[in-house]
Amino acid sequence: MRYLNLINNTLKNLLIENDDLFIIGEDIIDPYGGAFKVTKNLSTLFPERVITTPISEAGIIGFGSGMSMNGKKVIVEIMFGDFLSLGFDQILNNISKFKWLYNNIKMPLIIRTPMGGYRGYGATHSQSIEKHFCGIPNLHVLSIDRYSDIEKIYRDAIKTEAPTLIIENKILYSKSQKKIEDLPVHDKPDIICVSYGGVVDICVESSEEILQEEEINVSVYNINSLNPFEKEKIVNLGKLSKKFLFVEEGCGDWGFSEMCNSSLVGLNDIKTITIKGPDHPIPSAKNWENEVLPNKKRIKEAINTLYKL
Repeated sequence: MRYLNLINNTLKNLLIENDDLFIIGEDIIDPYGGAFKVTKNLSTLFPERVITTPISEAGIIGFGSGMSMNGKKVIVEIMFGDFLSLGFDQILNNISKFKWLYNNIKMPLIIRTPMGGYRGYGATHSQSIEKHFCGIPNLHVLSIDRYSDIEKIYRDAIKTEAPTLIIENKILYSKSQKKIEDLPVHDKPDIICVSYGGVVDICVESSEEILQEEEINVSVYNINSLNPFEKEKIVNLGKLSKKFLFVEEGCGDWGFSEMCNSSLVGLNDIKTITIKGPDHPIPSAKNWENEVLPNKKRIKEAINTLYKL
Protein backbone atom coordinates (compact mmCIF):
# COMPACT_ATOMS: atom_id res chain seq x y z
CA MET A 1 0.00 0.00 0.00
CA ARG A 2 1.20 3.51 -0.79
CA TYR A 3 2.18 5.88 2.03
CA LEU A 4 -0.67 8.17 0.95
CA ASN A 5 -3.28 5.41 0.95
CA LEU A 6 -2.12 4.10 4.30
CA ILE A 7 -2.64 7.50 5.93
CA ASN A 8 -6.03 7.85 4.23
CA ASN A 9 -7.05 4.38 5.37
CA THR A 10 -5.87 5.15 8.91
CA LEU A 11 -8.01 8.29 9.02
CA LYS A 12 -11.00 6.35 7.71
CA ASN A 13 -10.58 3.65 10.38
CA LEU A 14 -10.29 6.26 13.11
CA LEU A 15 -13.48 7.95 11.90
CA ILE A 16 -15.30 4.60 11.89
CA GLU A 17 -14.14 3.76 15.40
CA ASN A 18 -14.64 7.20 16.96
CA ASP A 19 -18.04 8.83 16.53
CA ASP A 20 -16.68 11.96 18.20
CA LEU A 21 -13.75 12.39 15.77
CA PHE A 22 -13.75 15.32 13.33
CA ILE A 23 -11.31 16.20 10.53
CA ILE A 24 -11.05 19.87 9.55
CA GLY A 25 -8.94 21.79 7.05
CA GLU A 26 -8.78 23.74 3.79
CA ASP A 27 -10.14 22.08 0.60
CA ILE A 28 -10.35 18.63 2.21
CA ILE A 29 -13.83 17.68 1.03
CA ASP A 30 -14.59 15.80 -2.19
CA PRO A 31 -14.14 15.94 -5.08
CA TYR A 32 -10.82 17.69 -4.32
CA GLY A 33 -9.94 15.71 -1.21
CA GLY A 34 -7.05 17.89 -0.07
CA ALA A 35 -3.96 19.24 -1.84
CA PHE A 36 -2.26 15.83 -1.60
CA LYS A 37 -5.50 13.76 -1.60
CA VAL A 38 -4.93 12.38 1.89
CA THR A 39 -8.58 13.04 2.81
CA LYS A 40 -10.06 11.84 -0.49
CA ASN A 41 -13.48 10.12 -0.11
CA LEU A 42 -13.62 10.81 3.63
CA SER A 43 -16.13 13.66 3.33
CA THR A 44 -18.34 11.43 1.17
CA LEU A 45 -18.28 8.70 3.82
CA PHE A 46 -18.53 11.06 6.81
CA PRO A 47 -20.16 14.28 5.52
CA GLU A 48 -20.98 15.61 8.99
CA ARG A 49 -17.50 15.08 10.43
CA VAL A 50 -15.12 16.11 7.64
CA ILE A 51 -15.33 19.89 7.53
CA THR A 52 -13.76 22.34 5.08
CA THR A 53 -12.60 25.68 6.45
CA PRO A 54 -11.74 29.22 5.31
CA ILE A 55 -8.11 30.06 4.55
CA SER A 56 -6.86 30.88 8.03
CA GLU A 57 -4.38 28.54 9.68
CA ALA A 58 -4.71 30.33 13.01
CA GLY A 59 -8.49 30.05 12.73
CA ILE A 60 -8.38 26.36 11.78
CA ILE A 61 -6.12 25.44 14.69
CA GLY A 62 -8.10 27.62 17.07
CA PHE A 63 -11.38 26.05 15.94
CA GLY A 64 -9.89 22.58 16.35
CA SER A 65 -8.56 23.34 19.81
CA GLY A 66 -11.95 24.64 20.95
CA MET A 67 -13.64 21.47 19.73
CA SER A 68 -11.11 19.24 21.49
CA MET A 69 -11.49 21.20 24.73
CA ASN A 70 -15.19 20.40 24.56
CA GLY A 71 -14.73 16.65 24.40
CA LYS A 72 -14.28 16.06 20.66
CA LYS A 73 -11.36 14.31 19.03
CA VAL A 74 -10.00 16.49 16.23
CA ILE A 75 -7.52 16.05 13.38
CA VAL A 76 -6.51 19.33 11.75
CA GLU A 77 -4.92 19.38 8.30
CA ILE A 78 -2.60 22.26 7.45
CA MET A 79 -2.19 22.21 3.67
CA PHE A 80 1.57 22.88 3.68
CA GLY A 81 3.86 22.61 6.69
CA ASP A 82 5.31 26.04 5.83
CA PHE A 83 1.93 27.55 6.82
CA LEU A 84 2.28 26.33 10.41
CA SER A 85 3.99 29.65 11.07
CA LEU A 86 0.58 31.32 10.68
CA GLY A 87 -0.78 29.18 13.51
CA PHE A 88 2.29 29.38 15.74
CA ASP A 89 0.66 31.57 18.38
CA GLN A 90 -2.28 29.17 18.70
CA ILE A 91 0.16 26.28 19.22
CA LEU A 92 2.68 28.00 21.49
CA ASN A 93 0.43 30.15 23.64
CA ASN A 94 -2.81 28.20 23.61
CA ILE A 95 -3.07 24.47 22.90
CA SER A 96 0.25 23.56 24.48
CA LYS A 97 -0.61 25.49 27.68
CA PHE A 98 -4.30 24.68 28.15
CA LYS A 99 -3.46 21.52 30.12
CA TRP A 100 -2.13 23.73 32.93
CA LEU A 101 -4.38 26.75 32.45
CA TYR A 102 -7.61 24.75 32.60
CA ASN A 103 -7.13 22.22 35.38
CA ASN A 104 -5.45 19.39 33.45
CA ILE A 105 -7.96 19.52 30.59
CA LYS A 106 -7.64 16.78 27.96
CA MET A 107 -6.91 17.85 24.38
CA PRO A 108 -7.14 14.95 21.88
CA LEU A 109 -5.96 17.16 19.01
CA ILE A 110 -3.72 16.16 16.09
CA ILE A 111 -2.32 18.68 13.64
CA ARG A 112 -1.05 16.86 10.56
CA THR A 113 0.79 18.49 7.69
CA PRO A 114 3.03 17.71 4.68
CA MET A 115 6.59 19.00 5.02
CA GLY A 116 9.82 19.11 3.06
CA GLY A 117 11.24 19.68 -0.38
CA TYR A 118 12.43 17.81 -3.50
CA ARG A 119 9.32 18.72 -5.51
CA GLY A 120 10.36 22.11 -6.85
CA TYR A 121 7.80 24.11 -4.88
CA GLY A 122 10.10 27.00 -4.00
CA ALA A 123 11.05 29.03 -0.97
CA THR A 124 7.72 29.08 0.89
CA HIS A 125 6.39 25.60 0.08
CA SER A 126 9.47 23.36 0.47
CA GLN A 127 10.78 24.13 3.95
CA SER A 128 11.27 21.82 6.92
CA ILE A 129 10.35 24.02 9.89
CA GLU A 130 9.38 21.38 12.46
CA LYS A 131 12.36 22.20 14.72
CA HIS A 132 10.65 25.46 15.69
CA PHE A 133 7.91 23.43 17.40
CA CYS A 134 10.09 20.81 19.07
CA GLY A 135 10.96 22.91 22.11
CA ILE A 136 7.34 23.55 23.12
CA PRO A 137 6.40 21.75 26.36
CA ASN A 138 3.36 19.46 26.14
CA LEU A 139 3.40 19.42 22.34
CA HIS A 140 4.29 16.02 20.91
CA VAL A 141 6.04 16.30 17.53
CA LEU A 142 6.15 13.13 15.43
CA SER A 143 7.52 12.41 11.97
CA ILE A 144 6.33 9.47 9.91
CA ASP A 145 8.26 7.80 7.09
CA ARG A 146 7.95 4.73 4.86
CA TYR A 147 9.25 2.48 7.64
CA SER A 148 6.90 3.75 10.36
CA ASP A 149 3.87 1.97 11.76
CA ILE A 150 1.65 4.84 10.66
CA GLU A 151 -1.66 3.54 11.98
CA LYS A 152 -0.16 2.84 15.41
CA ILE A 153 1.39 6.32 15.54
CA TYR A 154 -1.98 7.95 14.79
CA ARG A 155 -3.88 5.72 17.22
CA ASP A 156 -1.40 6.38 20.01
CA ALA A 157 -1.55 10.13 19.32
CA ILE A 158 -5.34 10.14 19.70
CA LYS A 159 -5.12 8.09 22.91
CA THR A 160 -2.63 10.47 24.56
CA GLU A 161 -5.36 13.13 24.64
CA ALA A 162 -2.60 15.72 24.30
CA PRO A 163 -1.85 18.04 21.35
CA THR A 164 0.29 16.32 18.72
CA LEU A 165 1.93 17.63 15.56
CA ILE A 166 2.48 14.92 12.92
CA ILE A 167 4.87 15.64 10.05
CA GLU A 168 4.29 13.80 6.75
CA ASN A 169 6.98 14.24 4.13
CA LYS A 170 5.34 15.16 0.84
CA ILE A 171 7.79 13.28 -1.42
CA LEU A 172 6.65 10.01 0.16
CA TYR A 173 2.94 10.19 -0.66
CA SER A 174 3.24 8.29 -3.95
CA LYS A 175 5.70 5.67 -2.66
CA SER A 176 4.87 2.23 -1.31
CA GLN A 177 5.02 1.73 2.44
CA LYS A 178 7.64 -0.60 3.90
CA LYS A 179 8.33 -2.25 7.25
CA ILE A 180 10.90 -1.35 9.86
CA GLU A 181 12.65 -4.65 9.08
CA ASP A 182 13.38 -3.32 5.57
CA LEU A 183 15.86 -0.76 6.89
CA PRO A 184 19.49 -1.80 6.22
CA VAL A 185 20.84 -2.76 9.65
CA HIS A 186 24.13 -4.64 10.16
CA ASP A 187 25.30 -6.56 13.22
CA LYS A 188 28.63 -4.72 13.18
CA PRO A 189 28.14 -1.50 11.24
CA ASP A 190 31.09 0.62 10.19
CA ILE A 191 28.85 3.68 10.37
CA ILE A 192 25.39 4.44 11.73
CA CYS A 193 23.21 6.87 9.80
CA VAL A 194 20.26 8.46 11.64
CA SER A 195 17.54 10.50 9.97
CA TYR A 196 13.80 11.09 9.83
CA GLY A 197 11.04 11.78 7.30
CA GLY A 198 11.63 11.60 3.57
CA VAL A 199 15.41 11.82 3.87
CA VAL A 200 15.43 8.31 5.37
CA ASP A 201 14.83 6.97 1.85
CA ILE A 202 17.86 8.81 0.47
CA CYS A 203 19.98 7.48 3.34
CA VAL A 204 18.83 3.92 2.60
CA GLU A 205 19.63 4.24 -1.11
CA SER A 206 23.04 5.72 -0.30
CA SER A 207 23.87 2.95 2.18
CA GLU A 208 22.95 0.26 -0.32
CA GLU A 209 25.09 1.83 -3.04
CA ILE A 210 28.09 2.44 -0.78
CA LEU A 211 27.98 -1.20 0.31
CA GLN A 212 28.26 -2.31 -3.31
CA GLU A 213 30.84 0.30 -4.30
CA GLU A 214 33.10 0.46 -1.24
CA GLU A 215 32.03 -2.49 0.96
CA ILE A 216 31.23 -0.10 3.82
CA ASN A 217 28.49 -1.33 6.13
CA VAL A 218 26.12 1.51 6.98
CA SER A 219 23.13 0.87 9.24
CA VAL A 220 20.22 3.31 8.80
CA TYR A 221 17.87 4.17 11.66
CA ASN A 222 14.75 6.33 11.56
CA ILE A 223 13.49 8.60 14.31
CA ASN A 224 9.73 9.10 14.71
CA SER A 225 9.45 11.09 17.93
CA LEU A 226 11.13 14.50 17.64
CA ASN A 227 9.58 15.85 20.84
CA PRO A 228 10.05 14.20 23.24
CA PHE A 229 13.25 13.22 21.46
CA GLU A 230 14.33 9.56 21.27
CA LYS A 231 17.58 10.23 23.11
CA GLU A 232 17.85 6.73 24.57
CA LYS A 233 17.73 5.21 21.08
CA ILE A 234 20.75 7.30 20.02
CA VAL A 235 22.63 6.43 23.23
CA ASN A 236 22.06 2.70 22.64
CA LEU A 237 23.28 3.01 19.05
CA GLY A 238 26.53 4.35 20.47
CA LYS A 239 27.22 0.82 21.71
CA LEU A 240 27.22 -0.48 18.11
CA SER A 241 29.50 2.03 16.40
CA LYS A 242 31.63 5.09 17.12
CA LYS A 243 30.92 6.76 13.78
CA PHE A 244 27.64 8.55 13.11
CA LEU A 245 26.11 10.41 10.20
CA PHE A 246 23.09 12.60 10.97
CA VAL A 247 20.97 13.74 8.02
CA GLU A 248 18.07 16.21 8.01
CA GLU A 249 16.33 18.60 5.61
CA GLY A 250 16.14 21.30 8.26
CA CYS A 251 18.68 24.10 8.24
CA GLY A 252 20.63 26.06 10.83
CA ASP A 253 21.49 25.11 14.40
CA TRP A 254 19.26 24.07 17.32
CA GLY A 255 17.73 21.19 15.36
CA PHE A 256 17.63 17.42 14.88
CA SER A 257 21.37 16.99 14.40
CA GLU A 258 22.15 18.97 17.55
CA MET A 259 19.79 16.70 19.53
CA CYS A 260 21.50 13.61 18.10
CA ASN A 261 24.98 14.94 18.86
CA SER A 262 24.06 15.99 22.39
CA SER A 263 22.66 12.50 23.05
CA LEU A 264 26.15 11.06 22.49
CA VAL A 265 27.94 13.41 24.89
CA GLY A 266 29.95 11.39 27.41
CA LEU A 267 30.66 8.47 25.06
CA ASN A 268 34.32 8.12 24.18
CA ASP A 269 35.84 8.37 20.70
CA ILE A 270 32.58 9.29 18.94
CA LYS A 271 32.97 10.85 15.50
CA THR A 272 30.04 12.50 13.74
CA ILE A 273 29.23 14.31 10.51
CA THR A 274 26.04 16.29 9.91
CA ILE A 275 24.27 16.94 6.62
CA LYS A 276 21.52 19.58 6.54
CA GLY A 277 19.51 21.76 4.23
CA PRO A 278 20.89 25.13 3.07
CA ASP A 279 21.11 28.29 5.17
CA HIS A 280 19.16 30.19 2.53
CA PRO A 281 15.69 29.80 0.96
CA ILE A 282 14.96 26.66 -1.05
CA PRO A 283 15.38 27.53 -4.76
CA SER A 284 12.47 27.02 -7.16
CA ALA A 285 14.64 25.32 -9.78
CA LYS A 286 14.28 21.63 -8.98
CA ASN A 287 17.82 20.68 -10.07
CA TRP A 288 19.26 23.38 -7.79
CA GLU A 289 16.94 22.33 -4.98
CA ASN A 290 18.25 18.76 -5.25
CA GLU A 291 21.82 20.06 -5.04
CA VAL A 292 21.35 22.07 -1.86
CA LEU A 293 19.18 19.57 0.03
CA PRO A 294 20.67 16.30 1.36
CA ASN A 295 21.33 14.00 -1.60
CA LYS A 296 23.10 10.73 -2.34
CA LYS A 297 26.31 12.43 -3.50
CA ARG A 298 26.68 14.40 -0.26
CA ILE A 299 25.73 11.41 1.89
CA LYS A 300 28.13 9.02 0.19
CA GLU A 301 30.97 11.54 0.40
CA ALA A 302 30.29 11.92 4.12
CA ILE A 303 30.26 8.14 4.60
CA ASN A 304 33.64 7.83 2.87
CA THR A 305 35.06 10.65 5.01
CA LEU A 306 33.77 9.07 8.24
CA TYR A 307 35.10 5.66 7.28
CA LYS A 308 38.63 7.06 6.96
CA LEU A 309 38.57 8.85 10.31
